[in-house]
Amino acid sequence: MSGPVLRVAHLYPRLMNIYGDRGNIMCLRHRCEARGIGFELTELGLRDRLDPASCDLIFAGGAQDREQRVVVDDLLATKAAAVREAVEADVALLAVCGAYQLFGRYYREASGAELPGAGVFDLHTENPGEGARRCIGNIVAEWEAPGGGTSTIVGFENHGGRTRLGPGARPLARVRSGFGNNGEDGTEGAVYRNAIGTYIHGSLLPKNPALADHVIRLALRRRYGDVELAAIDDRAEQRAHAAALRLR
Repeated sequence: MSGPVLRVAHLYPRLMNIYGDRGNIMCLRHRCEARGIGFELTELGLRDRLDPASCDLIFAGGAQDREQRVVVDDLLATKAAAVREAVEADVALLAVCGAYQLFGRYYREASGAELPGAGVFDLHTENPGEGARRCIGNIVAEWEAPGGGTSTIVGFENHGGRTRLGPGARPLARVRSGFGNNGEDGTEGAVYRNAIGTYIHGSLLPKNPALADHVIRLALRRRYGDVELAAIDDRAEQRAHAAALRLR
């Protein structure tokens, strides 16, 4: 195929797919194919190794603590070093909820057990315990869109962990309504180089087409330079975004 091709590595698609996070992959495929951009998907499960040079975007979704315990040993043994190498080479990454937690320094469960993270993001996550309130519900956050100005990100969050960023990461957005990283400091998600982490399900990208296109541009830039994305019909996505704003 002539022209750009977006090569996506989807980590643990069967184990980490809570709240329809696979819909983000479907959205990326649709938005690429509507513009004549090729789309190649590689799904990597347990024991599969990631070639950091083979992909333009790495995606991983959310999961409950049980699945995170299954994933973490394999992540550290077969994929974490490759993910870090890819991110340092400006491969794009999108990590949602459970993956966002596992790509930090560590995740401490409500029981006190600590899962070491992949160390992509300078952050840590701790669950304050079974008696603590979960961060659950609709969320609206304000995002500084590329090119200037602010835009909204909408979706749904459900997490017990509280995430705190270190100096090596900056927030993806500021919470207008909802909890975000910890329900205290007003931050949502994290950004490091071309890597994005977030707690927002819903699925995230179908309801936020501006963010979806930002991810596509980041992913294509390393291999093809700045790619101009043609306008496509976003009326359905815009209606979904507006409906989510009304639910806040």
